[in-house]
Amino acid sequence: MAQQLRGNDLRELGFPEGRAIGLALAQLQRKHLKRLSHTDQLALLKVLINNPHNFLTDLDWSHTAAALLPPPNRHIELVPRKDYVTFGAEYIEPGAVHQMETAMKLPVTVGGALMPDAHHGYGLPIGGVLATDNAVIPYAVGVDIGCRMALSIFPMPPQFLAQRVQELKNVLMATTKFGNRDVFRHGQKLGHEVLERDEFRSIPFLRNKQETAAAQIGTSGSGNHFVEFGIVEILDPTNEMGVPVGQYMGLLSHSGSRGLGAGVANHYTKLAMDTCQLPAEAKHLAWLTLDSEGGQEYWAAMNLAGDYASACHHQIHQRVAKALGERPLAKVENHHNFAWKERLADGREVIVHRKGATPAGQGVLGVIPGSMTAPGFIVRGRGVPESLASASHGAGRLMSRTRAKAELGEAEVRRHLQAHGVELIGGGIDEAPMAYKDIFAVMESQQELVDVLGTFTPKIVRMEGGA
Repeated sequence: MAQQLRGNDLRELGFPEGRAIGLALAQLQRKHLKRLSHTDQLALLKVLINNPHNFLTDLDWSHTAAALLPPPNRHIELVPRKDYVTFGAEYIEPGAVHQMETAMKLPVTVGGALMPDAHHGYGLPIGGVLATDNAVIPYAVGVDIGCRMALSIFPMPPQFLAQRVQELKNVLMATTKFGNRDVFRHGQKLGHEVLERDEFRSIPFLRNKQETAAAQIGTSGSGNHFVEFGIVEILDPTNEMGVPVGQYMGLLSHSGSRGLGAGVANHYTKLAMDTCQLPAEAKHLAWLTLDSEGGQEYWAAMNLAGDYASACHHQIHQRVAKALGERPLAKVENHHNFAWKERLADGREVIVHRKGATPAGQGVLGVIPGSMTAPGFIVRGRGVPESLASASHGAGRLMSRTRAKAELGEAEVRRHLQAHGVELIGGGIDEAPMAYKDIFAVMESQQELVDVLGTFTPKIVRMEGGA
């Protein structure tokens, strides 16, 4: 076992007084580093002190390296607030507005917009859209990276939903898994090329994440994530899906990147907060520049998590279609909690963060869900510059989860679902339809942002629990 290094040993190497010494000494107590000889430990620390930037994404030394960076590069002041556009201001709580106002004071901010489903979150409000210059903000993307909606439209009449309720409930129970513990076992798993991606080997943080990703693929998260059968009504004969006007049975799913995305979000948020220290009210808006090693790593990991989320939905829809013995007429998929490289009207390339907001570029298709007892909408984006070509990702919460649990009762929720002819498997009081905003008011507030091509009305809903 190596002789234990002390603070003076690090000071002699050039370590400044402060956090870096304590962090380095604590790190050297980890089992695999403790085995190094006294000489090898000193050699490692010498490389670290001479090139801290090279260690900013190292699993062992990222926090020590960040503490070694000169303070002028880390402490950043806010600037006067830039203007932004709000859609449906009367439906947005003050907390979300305050968060958006703070985001518009970042020196890297170029533009922003607030969607009518907006509510309070961490960092950027849910429903917030933020354009930045050469900077990506992990908490402006969100924890559930690449969370998305996926819709399959089947050539089956809507009457099938009422006639085969138990059969369809059994299909959902057999083909879907929710939460962290319920996964597909050996022999039930479906492979996917996303699990073979090089990022799992080339990005240090991801090297031990492939196993969990492989275990959870094809499953859905908890909270407001769902897989549901419902009635699709196509209203616009010119729709790009090529589906004739009329009613069909549809399958709609909502979920994200599971443990993979959460791990990426938390790791790189800590790195950003170490290297970009903002005033307390803005600390969760810390960013990584895209020309830094950390920023490039996060960008690659974010895109991997987004593709993984998409793979999960594809497997869900594949399993259900097989169980039904049907092939879908069309599919629509759109995601939020992501960042895109896009160009503004003046030609500038920016990073557009959509946290709980969905792309609505010219001709871009998407699904904006309501609640369990309110329809969702199949939409085509209009590419409105003032919204940064965005729209809401849903109805948005009217009540916090805590408030919903305190104010709503199970019997009341059950009666509400029954009155709307909705069968619910699992789910909690915090996801009751009454906990969400009026989707019709939300859509009215953004009618200039999207065209409505059709609707989706839930009838058989599966969420976490109910097994």
